[in-house]
Amino acid sequence: IICVTSGAELAFTLEPSDIIAVQEQPLMLHCQVEGIPPITTQWRRNGILLVVDQYYTMFHNGTLLIGRFQRTKSDGSTDEGDYECVGQNSFGLVVSRRARVQAATMAEFHVQPRSVRAEEAGMGRFQCQIHGLPEPAISWEKDGRSVDTKDERYTLLPTGVLQITGLRQEDGGVFCCVAHNSAGVKHSAGALLTVSVSQSSVYKEPMILVGPENLTLTVHQTAILECVATGYPRPIVSWSRLDGRPIGVEGIQVLGTGNLMITDVGVQHSGIYVCAANKPGTRVRRTAQGRLVVQAPAEFVQPPQSISRPVGTTAIFTCQAQGDPVPQLTWLKNGQILEPGGHVKLRNNNTTLTIYGISQEDEAIYQCIAENSAGSTQASARLTVLWADGLPGMPSLVRAEALSPNAIQVSWKEPAQNTQEIIGYVLHIRRTTDPVEMEYQEAVSKVTLQQVVGDLEPSTSYTFYVKAYTSRGASKPSESATESTLGEVPAPPSLFIKLVNSSVVQAVWESSSKMGQHEGFRLYYRRVHTPLFTGPLTFTRNVTQYNITQLDPTLVYEIKVLAFNKHGDGNATMRFVSLKEAAEKSGDFLLPAHKHPRKPGLTRPVIISEQR
Repeated sequence: IICVTSGAELAFTLEPSDIIAVQEQPLMLHCQVEGIPPITTQWRRNGILLVVDQYYTMFHNGTLLIGRFQRTKSDGSTDEGDYECVGQNSFGLVVSRRARVQAATMAEFHVQPRSVRAEEAGMGRFQCQIHGLPEPAISWEKDGRSVDTKDERYTLLPTGVLQITGLRQEDGGVFCCVAHNSAGVKHSAGALLTVSVSQSSVYKEPMILVGPENLTLTVHQTAILECVATGYPRPIVSWSRLDGRPIGVEGIQVLGTGNLMITDVGVQHSGIYVCAANKPGTRVRRTAQGRLVVQAPAEFVQPPQSISRPVGTTAIFTCQAQGDPVPQLTWLKNGQILEPGGHVKLRNNNTTLTIYGISQEDEAIYQCIAENSAGSTQASARLTVLWADGLPGMPSLVRAEALSPNAIQVSWKEPAQNTQEIIGYVLHIRRTTDPVEMEYQEAVSKVTLQQVVGDLEPSTSYTFYVKAYTSRGASKPSESATESTLGEVPAPPSLFIKLVNSSVVQAVWESSSKMGQHEGFRLYYRRVHTPLFTGPLTFTRNVTQYNITQLDPTLVYEIKVLAFNKHGDGNATMRFVSLKEAAEKSGDFLLPAHKHPRKPGLTRPVIISEQR
């Protein structure tokens, strides 16, 4: 973004982060503001300015030092709370995101481990729960000695649950949960594990002792979905989603005999997960389910952009954010909450700030605060009110040329007058069907009279105009140019393979909505290692399955399907199927061969069903 006065922006290059502090220890909160000096920096706790004294030290770079953090001081006050860094110069004032400072704590155990009685070759499970900041790490002791979780029969889940499979007589003893964090260490009460003589030769129905709990997490955290099943013979544990969508394999691990761990969760992982315990070789099974909700902190899709406007004109700021739950937007003017009214309007759920008939009193730094239960963020932009003397003429001969489905190149000629003081150009961009307040801007160097605009939507019309900037302000807008992006071929469809009999498989596919609209599908298949495919077999857009017949039941086949439209063929989705191996799966939908590996350290393949 090009500013009216180079470097006049006031913005944060470093904002404070949430901190869990240790009692009686020093604590530093970092903040750095850049802009035209002189800049003053202050701190607020719970909205009240902090006074620098023997407790608080402010460094020249904006860092705040709390010499000795205290949760409760002798005067009844506390160092806990929400801290904000405040930066100010002659152009305005900005406030950082709120950083929550909390004391490290460790409560008492609210779930103590319970004694367990189990048979040889069975399963033992111990659980404890304790609240603390930061989240306490859990370990276990048996008869006063640390439990060796390197033993493959012992599984310690990140949630602190200890599972023991294939129990032996020597596993019996007193188990104790140990919790530790920066606030200290605590031991739970002991729980006795008694291992009795096995009666494993007696058939026992599959049973799920512990199923997955409902979880609410934030993106990038790790989800642990527990499933503890018993029975004789030992049941096979598998996982699926209730909505039929594939669980996938990226970031998926199986812990112990059936617990599902999803690392680095995203909003796409939200859903209801079903754990199934099957008696081997039969359809006898038991199920349990739990809901996973993944929240995403607020982040900007379109932050507000600094603008310059002559006195008496209209200024429009646009701020759009995404997250789950949907973020709430708040506007500040020089650090104070902006109340709409008179010539100041907020519209579209506060995404658009419009200031009509601007005057010198409206010149300020405006901030958009986006916040939801998973986090908050802020972005600032400055409104500069211009004087009209000595401004450059408007750029001319604006041209737009489509380069791809996602990019258009815009070019122009420099103004006819007052060009010697030009410091750069700003290209204004919007979809032609959008209102003017939805436009956004890209800055361009003064030596460049063209710009490639990317991240556009396919087959969509866009309108562009250009302004020239000097240190005193902007020119009038140029004439507009309108151009449409090129069309886009369809995305690869989803493909599933189902065995009908020993020589017939059914291919089932679904179109993707990620890219261009499809007009139909093409299907190919061949024996693996043969050079040519049979096909294409072409289908209309409403056909989504086909039976491939007269196949050799002893061979492996490669099957691929793609979607096409008037712009061409999309990329294909391929699957490999061994009819002999597939026959053993009794018609289950099959994942591609390269996505069905054995996990390191497991004694059998991971079973992840795709239900439809």
